[in-house]
Amino acid sequence: MGGKMSVFTLQTQDGVAIITMNDPSQAQNVLNQDIQAEFEQVFNSVAADDSLTGLVFTSSKENCFIAGADISMLQSLTSKEQSVAASKSLHALVQNIADLKITTVAAIDGTCLGGGLELALGFDYRVASDHKSTKIGVPEVQLGLLPGGGGTQRIPRLVSLPTALDLMLSGKQLNAIRAKKAGLIDAVVPTNALLNTALKLIAKGKPQRKQSAKDRLLKANPMRALVISQARKKALAMTKGKYPAPLKILDVVDHGLGTTLQQGLDYEAKAFSDLLMTAESKQLVNLFFASTELKKDSGVDSDASAYDISKVGVLGAGLMGAGIAYVSADKAGKQVRIKDISNEGVANGIKYVGRIFDKKLKRRHIKPHEHLAKMSRVTGSTTYQGFNHCDIVVEAVFEDLDLKQKMVADIEALNSDKEIIFATNTSAIPIDQVAAKAKHPERIVGMHYFSPVEKMPLLEVVRGTKTDDAVTATAVALGKQQGKTVIVVNDGPGFYTTRVLVPYSMEATRLILEGVAIQDIDAALESFGMPVGPIKLMDEVGIDVGAHIVETLNNAFGDRIPLIEGVDKVLADDRKGKKNKRGFYDYSAKSKGKQVDASIYQVLGVAQPQENAQSAEKIIQRVTLTMLNEAAYCLHEDILRSAKDGDIGAIFGLGFPPFLGGPFRYMNSVGIKVIVEQLEALKAEHGERFTPAPNLVKMAADDIEFYA
Repeated sequence: MGGKMSVFTLQTQDGVAIITMNDPSQAQNVLNQDIQAEFEQVFNSVAADDSLTGLVFTSSKENCFIAGADISMLQSLTSKEQSVAASKSLHALVQNIADLKITTVAAIDGTCLGGGLELALGFDYRVASDHKSTKIGVPEVQLGLLPGGGGTQRIPRLVSLPTALDLMLSGKQLNAIRAKKAGLIDAVVPTNALLNTALKLIAKGKPQRKQSAKDRLLKANPMRALVISQARKKALAMTKGKYPAPLKILDVVDHGLGTTLQQGLDYEAKAFSDLLMTAESKQLVNLFFASTELKKDSGVDSDASAYDISKVGVLGAGLMGAGIAYVSADKAGKQVRIKDISNEGVANGIKYVGRIFDKKLKRRHIKPHEHLAKMSRVTGSTTYQGFNHCDIVVEAVFEDLDLKQKMVADIEALNSDKEIIFATNTSAIPIDQVAAKAKHPERIVGMHYFSPVEKMPLLEVVRGTKTDDAVTATAVALGKQQGKTVIVVNDGPGFYTTRVLVPYSMEATRLILEGVAIQDIDAALESFGMPVGPIKLMDEVGIDVGAHIVETLNNAFGDRIPLIEGVDKVLADDRKGKKNKRGFYDYSAKSKGKQVDASIYQVLGVAQPQENAQSAEKIIQRVTLTMLNEAAYCLHEDILRSAKDGDIGAIFGLGFPPFLGGPFRYMNSVGIKVIVEQLEALKAEHGERFTPAPNLVKMAADDIEFYA
C-alpha cells in the first residue's frame, strides 16, 4: 500500500504503516483545519487496513516535527462556537489515534510544541531524537491560552501532577533527555535510529503504564487540591493576576482529574474558547506575529547584505562588556577578544563569562567538551593586540563622548586589512556625535544592549545619518545570532527606549517631591503590569547613570524633558542605587532592597509622606502618559520605523506589560482621543511637558489609530 498526498506520505514496511509529514508550503509543519482534514484521510486508510500491525508517524521537515497550531488559524476563530469546534476537532483526531488497536509510535525529530505534542500524546509511544533542535513542550500560556488539543487532560494523566503543571504554567521547552525524565518521552536516540527504535517498540506491543503510588496520591483529593492551591498562589505572585491563562489552566486540570477524560476534554474546549476571546490573548498573539516578522527583517529597506562576522572585539570588561562577550561567544559562536584598562578588569570579565558557562554545565545544558570549546573562544588583553583581526568592535565603556570618540580613533588607527565596524553601546549619546571625528563614519553604528545582556532579550540597533546600510544589516544579523530580538531605530538623543524611559522615571520622581510615598508609586506601576516600579528601576540602573542621561536629553529637548530639583541632592549624598547599596531603597542586610530607605525624604527636603496621598489610578495615568506621549513623538520624528517596533522595544527592553500589547496598541485600546484629552488636562495642571505629540492630535481629530 502506498500513496502520495500534498502534506502526508503513507508507506508500509513489514506490515507497519509509516506516515511522514512535510508541508511544502510552510517553513515548519503546523496544524490547521485543512491539514487535520488531510490527516484524517490518510489515517482512515490506515485504520481500515486489517493487515497492519503498527503505525509510525514522523516528519521529514528538517528540525521540525510539528511546531504547533497555525497561529493565523487561531486569529480566524472569531466566536466561542468556532473555537470550541476547533478544539474538539483536534480532540477527536487525537482520540482516533489513541483508539487504534495496533501499536502506534510518534517518532519526533525537531520542534514538537503545542498541538504537535498534543497530537503525539495520542500515540502509544513517543521516541525523540537527541538532536539539539528537538524541543518538546506546550507554550500556549505565552499566547494567553491553554493547550486546547487535549494537553490539559492527557499530560497530567501521563506524568506527575507537579511536572504537568510546571510544563503548562511556564510554557518551557524541554530537550529530549529532559522530556524523557519528565515522562513525556519513552526513548531518546540519534536521529538516524528513530525509525528502527519505533519499529522495536511496535514489536513490544502496547505499553502497560502504571503510576506510582505518590502520583496517584497527588492526583486525588485532598492532595490534588493542595497542589493546585500552592500552584495558584505561585501563579498569582508571578502574574499579579494580570494574565487569566495560568489560573484557567489550573482550573481545567483540577476539574479534569476529578472526572472522565471525555468530560475533561469538553471542559478544556470551553476554557480554551474563553481564553481565545480575551483581550490579553489577542495582544499576546499580536506580539507573537510582530516578533516573528522582526526575525525576517534585515533592518534596512535596501537590498544591502550583512557582512560575515567571525571575530568580535569588546572594549570594556565590566558587566555590560562581559555580557556582550558571552552572547557573542556562546549563542553567536564567534571568537571574542576583550580589552580593559587593567589585567584585573580583563580577568574579571572572562571570569564572568566562565561563571555563566559553569552554570550551564552544572545544569547539563552543555557537555564538558562544549564548555571547553566555548570558553576557548574568549580571550583578553589590556592592549589592542588582536583587534586588527576583528570584523566588528563593540565598545561598552563609560557614557563619555570624548572617551567613545577616542575608542573610534584607536580602532581606525589599527593596521588592519579589514574594514572594521565600530558599534557603540551608548544608551543616550547620538551616534552622529560618536562618529563626528571618525575617518569612516559610515562604519559606525549603535548597538544598545540592556543589562544583564545574557538575560535581557532586546537589542536596539541605531543607525546614524552616515551609517552604511550593510553596516546596519550586519549589526542586526549579529544581534539575531546573539539570540536577541532586534529593532532598528534612527539616530537621536536617547534613541527610543532611553528616550521614553526618562520622562517616565522623572515624572515618578516629581511625585516623590510632591509628597507621594515611594512605595505607593512603585506599587501603582507594578499593579499596572510593569515588572518593577520606576523608583526601584532607577536604583537598579544606577541613579548617577540616569542623571547623566536626563541631562543629555534636557540639552536636546529643553522644557519637553526638563530637569528637576532633587536628583542632585541624592547624588551629593553618594546615593547611586543598588551598585553602592545607597539609593531610594534600603540595601542593608535586613532589608536587602525590599523596603524604602526613609532617610531619602530628608535628603530630598520633603516631609515624610502620607501613604495613599494619591490614588493608584492617578499615579498610573500621570506616569505612563509621559511614556506613551514620548513614544508617539518618536514615531512622529521618524526615530521609530513603525509602531510595531515601538511596541516590541518597550515590551522586550523596558518591561511594558505584554498583555497590553505595547504603548501603541495600548493607546489604541484606550482611544487616541481619550489619550489626548488626558494629556491636555495634565498639561493645564502641570505644564508643557504634557503637550500631546502632533501625530496624536491629528489622529484624534481624524479618528484613526496606530496600525490602521
